[in-house]
Amino acid sequence: METQEKKFSGIKLPGIPMIILNLLLLIAIVLLFVWAVSSQTLSSGAITFYAILSTVLFIINTIFWGGFMQIEPNEARVMVFFGEYRGTVKDNGFFWVNPFYAKKKLTLRARNLDAEPIKVNDKTGNPIMIGMVVVWKVVDTYKASFEIDNASMAPSIPGTGSYDNVNTKMKAYENFVQIQSDAALRFVAGMYPYDLLNTESENQLTLRSGGEEMNEILEAQINERLKIAGIEVVEARINYIAYAPEIASVMLRRQQADAIIAAREKIVEGAVGMVKMALDKLSADGIIELDDEKKAAMVSNLLVVLCGESNAQPVINSGTLYN
Repeated sequence: METQEKKFSGIKLPGIPMIILNLLLLIAIVLLFVWAVSSQTLSSGAITFYAILSTVLFIINTIFWGGFMQIEPNEARVMVFFGEYRGTVKDNGFFWVNPFYAKKKLTLRARNLDAEPIKVNDKTGNPIMIGMVVVWKVVDTYKASFEIDNASMAPSIPGTGSYDNVNTKMKAYENFVQIQSDAALRFVAGMYPYDLLNTESENQLTLRSGGEEMNEILEAQINERLKIAGIEVVEARINYIAYAPEIASVMLRRQQADAIIAAREKIVEGAVGMVKMALDKLSADGIIELDDEKKAAMVSNLLVVLCGESNAQPVINSGTLYN
């Protein structure tokens, strides 16, 4: 969706000179009114005319005071003229514009969303707890102003029923970001397993070991959901991940069992290699000739020594290998 944001091209005058001009006009109006009322030479009709003129000018001057606006760094004003979008002012400073413009204030500063861990199911169906931190900011003032319904996304100001307050708007954006980020997190968590449960797919990406790659996937998913509202994700990170409490102990025992099996496999693989090396060395050097039965007995003894958890106890054989 292309942006419709544009720079405000209407009349925008420096604020300080306009304050001085408005003050001078106000003084002139007051003096005109006082002169007309206190004059002894004017007719009653002229006095009435000047009094009405002064009143009208005073009302106009009062309206002009509503045209002032102050814009701080990383703030913007969305200019709307009787329902028509006329552009956005991002220049910093103090200005005067047509007082009939509605000047919607927006902050462009970065904000944090520290989401509480939520329970979801990973790709294998296991319940897990996962949380995230999202840094976001408004980048498109048009979409942010006209694509989000503030009235439904945030409560009004107590006692006023107004939804145009900048804090109320930002609360609406925060709620929108939280809902969409939650949806993105659930989607990403359902695409990948929490951890590998076997060694057949060691190159598979997991939530637990994905690291930066998983954060990039999450950031892309959140950005895809937030671009409609003119919001950009600066950074998104998974800051908490664990099995849900109801299966945590079971999965811990399973992980421990997998680790023990993997360690045993390494030990057996190493022991078989050492036995083969010993037999080949004995045969190559002609130290002793072993038939199949002697080799089997030797292999059995060596495997017991190499693979056993306890220290081997020496046994003195006073006979032969056949007795």
